[in-house]
Amino acid sequence: MQYIEVKGYKVPALGLGTWRLREDVCRQIVERALALGYRAIDTAQAYDNEFDIGQVLAASGIPRKDLFLTTKIWPDVLDRDEGAIDASLADLRTDYADLLLLHWPNRDRPLGDSLAPLVRALESGKARMIGVSNFPSALLREAVSIAPIACNQVEYHPYLSQAAVLDIVREHELLLTAYCPLARGEFARDPAIDAIAQAHKKTKAQVTLRWLLQQERVAAIPRTARLEHLAENFDVFDFTLTDAEMQSMNGLAYGKRLVDPEFAPSWD
Repeated sequence: MQYIEVKGYKVPALGLGTWRLREDVCRQIVERALALGYRAIDTAQAYDNEFDIGQVLAASGIPRKDLFLTTKIWPDVLDRDEGAIDASLADLRTDYADLLLLHWPNRDRPLGDSLAPLVRALESGKARMIGVSNFPSALLREAVSIAPIACNQVEYHPYLSQAAVLDIVREHELLLTAYCPLARGEFARDPAIDAIAQAHKKTKAQVTLRWLLQQERVAAIPRTARLEHLAENFDVFDFTLTDAEMQSMNGLAYGKRLVDPEFAPSWD
């Protein structure tokens, strides 16, 4: 496993995303992921699977200190009920989150007010690190000026550049966690990625994840509902892309954004 040091903590560079995984499927995927060696699990209150994940983690026998658990709280919920953080922790059967994120910016509320409950969770020990999700560069820079932000979780894959966000992440030694790192399968039809995969005798998914993990201060949380893909996604630490291959993949970005709800902020 590869790690990234953030705020004095070692964060696994590769974790498991759990969006849209629920009940039996969620439990099976998380259980298998842990057996394969995954130690970073990403969830959110809005995913409606924290209770399922908590069950698996509690039954796993893996010491809590060896796990890196991220959850996210919806801004509207956090604004009206700080007990939402306690509810998430209770469902996850843990006293703290390693990383607690504001799931989206709230355009109707001052950013400092939205971040304040996270800061209090950090100060009380309910979170070891706090951060944001879906923040473009201007909002991220504002957040860093207000609170001890450690991470911004954003959509990031070869078809969507996050150069402006990465500049701030690296300037402040934060973490960028890439969700939708496999662009929901678009990589499978890409001849440039296919050529690199053949050169390394790896799959196109593995090359795509390797491209992310070779970037400074970037982690990835691929999500899958298929057990066979868990091992494939985890087998990305025994090869290295060349500089030319990295540049080739950098050139694939054309602004494809998969997650863009009507309440989204003004993107870079």
